[in-house]
Amino acid sequence: MEVQETRVQTDRVLTIPNVLSMARLVGVPLFLWLILRPEFGGPKSDGWALLVLAFSGVSDYLDGKLARRWNQISSLGRLLDPAADRLYILSTLVGLTWREILPLWLTVVLLARELVLLVMVGILRRHGYPPPQVNFLGKAATFNLMYAFPLLLLSDGSGWISSLAAIFGWAFAGWGTTLYWWAGVLYVVQVRRLIRADAMAD
Repeated sequence: MEVQETRVQTDRVLTIPNVLSMARLVGVPLFLWLILRPEFGGPKSDGWALLVLAFSGVSDYLDGKLARRWNQISSLGRLLDPAADRLYILSTLVGLTWREILPLWLTVVLLARELVLLVMVGILRRHGYPPPQVNFLGKAATFNLMYAFPLLLLSDGSGWISSLAAIFGWAFAGWGTTLYWWAGVLYVVQVRRLIRADAMAD
């Protein structure tokens, strides 16, 4: 798997990076409620939904950077950070697909990758290994998707700003989806090598 972090890890729960990750998790249902309000007869709240997504992106960058700078890397943080990433992607996919901003086929492609990774985690656990750490490629994919989703949400309107948002949104979506699957394939290869090495050692 990815090279292990050489910095000292802490078991503390209430660190600033962990608090940021927890705040991101709290924002997931809030974002989903904001984006789906028009579907249930409520007012359109896309501006507030974009702000929640923007906070998620900023906090995603800060929690990892601060954890490394302040030596506050923790076991809890290693779980919270990827969990928040995946929940935001899942909630955004649900919301944008429900509103027909995203096509169903793209949602299926992205969710299929998550299913593949879930299977890999199950295989690793069966062999006594922890879940794979987030690598640079996976982070790059997430950042691309986090740019794509707000832009695609912004494209659900009229005028030149919406047209421009659609162009850049779909570009980021294409790059993010490609990188997302590339990172997934690398995880599969890494898991296969690890399991094969265990089998040879036995």
